Amino acid sequence: MAWVLLLTAGLFEICWSIGMKLSDGFTRLWPSVFTVAGLIVSMGLLSEAVKSLPIGTAYGVWVGIGAVGTALLGMLLFHEPVTPARIFFLLLLVVAIVGLEATAGG
Repeated sequence: MAWVLLLTAGLFEICWSIGMKLSDGFTRLWPSVFTVAGLIVSMGLLSEAVKSLPIGTAYGVWVGIGAVGTALLGMLLFHEPVTPARIFFLLLLVVAIVGLEATAGG
């Protein structure tokens, strides 16, 4: 169950980071509310997951999910550069996330 909580926390990390971009420096009300709510949910789920997962693994996976998801959505929503190098390094992050999970032992 802790891994499901961690995965969900990572998805909410993507939500709040995209929300931060859309909030335009917290000058737009609803994107700002969305951002803060996503941050609270993400941190809350992470805090529950680390009760039974190693903190280094959980934090690494959480950040990795957020980084990969945010980078991909940045490319799709905000027309950020899509280059072979960026895709390669995002794939390396995915390999690292899977590796952390596979070697967690918890």
